[in-house]
Amino acid sequence: MFFSKKKILSTAIILTLSTAIFTGCGDEQKTQQAQVPKQQVKVMKVVQRDAPLSSEYAGHLVGTDEVKVQSKVSGNVVEKFVVGGQFVEAGQLLFKIDDRQYQSQVMAARASLAQAEVNYQNAKIDLERNEMLYKENAIAEQLVTTQAALVKAQEAAVSAAEANLKLAMENLADTEIYSPMPGQLGVDDVAIGTFVGAGTTTLVTIGSMDPIFAQFSISENEYLRFMTIQAMQAEHNPIHVSITLSDGREYPYEGRIVETDRELANNTGSLIMKAIFPNPGGVLMPGMFARVKMSGETIKNAILVPQRAVQQLLDKSFVMCVGADGKSVAKSVELGQQIGSYYVVTSGVTAKDTIVVEGLTTLREGVELAPTEVSAGEMGFTLANITTPYQTDTIQNATSGNPNAPGNLNR
Repeated sequence: MFFSKKKILSTAIILTLSTAIFTGCGDEQKTQQAQVPKQQVKVMKVVQRDAPLSSEYAGHLVGTDEVKVQSKVSGNVVEKFVVGGQFVEAGQLLFKIDDRQYQSQVMAARASLAQAEVNYQNAKIDLERNEMLYKENAIAEQLVTTQAALVKAQEAAVSAAEANLKLAMENLADTEIYSPMPGQLGVDDVAIGTFVGAGTTTLVTIGSMDPIFAQFSISENEYLRFMTIQAMQAEHNPIHVSITLSDGREYPYEGRIVETDRELANNTGSLIMKAIFPNPGGVLMPGMFARVKMSGETIKNAILVPQRAVQQLLDKSFVMCVGADGKSVAKSVELGQQIGSYYVVTSGVTAKDTIVVEGLTTLREGVELAPTEVSAGEMGFTLANITTPYQTDTIQNATSGNPNAPGNLNR
């Protein structure tokens, strides 16, 4: 079979053009792939160091002492020397009860005592006379014995009258109500004219504000861990207690555990504990919410990754690492306790790994990276909780005299 020269030439041209077209497409794909830029990310080495542990619990503030002031006598309030919410000193006069009937009782008791003393003196005189007559055999011995008994009875009557007078004077004195302790009054104070019953009506409630308790509950396991840590800690490294108030700011004074309940609550299995805190400026008030943090335990050689580097997918946690080939590699991690800006990682990465801390929004596994290594300081990462210091006048006034005081924020 023979082909013409024209047909052979046409076929050769078609094959040449086809080869050129396909070759050109392959080169274009390679060029496009070569032009894909590497993804810019910020990375840092996994941190390995001793890390302080802390535990936080929900709690509230309670006064160290709280007293319901009641009257020992009954009567109407005729004078009031304080107002609700006022700070008072121990022994300060608070209320005055109508004392007219108690003054009358004092006068009657004094009269009764005077009468009893007269009767006692007369009985003694009669006894002396009878004893003289008995010595002269002028009267029988029975009269002397009877008179001696009467003298003892009159002496007892004097003692009873003295006791009645003392009671009447105490009742009169109790018409003035004084503060039993320093502290702040509640706003439950009664008004002038109120009739109060002895030992039943609360005139006002007074509570101590400095120091103040932070009360919280811990579980049985946490209590056992707390006792273990406490036993292991040296005196120079005790357990530290601090509180964070409802506005997120940390109170500048440190406290200490002073009270632990004797048994676990049956319904919750938790144990009530109390930490005491100084409150010189009166910023803290009973009833306020507070998060109590206990610290002092240290994890040796802990593996730490920044919280912002951890991503969540369903119930799994993972971080993006820089692989040996310069591409992104996802590694699943097991997270432990949160410490400042970091998580403690119990498994998944080591101190040799480099993790991505910024640029994770669109990052996928297997992407070529253009990493820029940064430090924890540059990223603002810290092992301490970030808090806003107080700027209240009360705190500054309470510590202005001592520049090294723990609550002084100007040092």
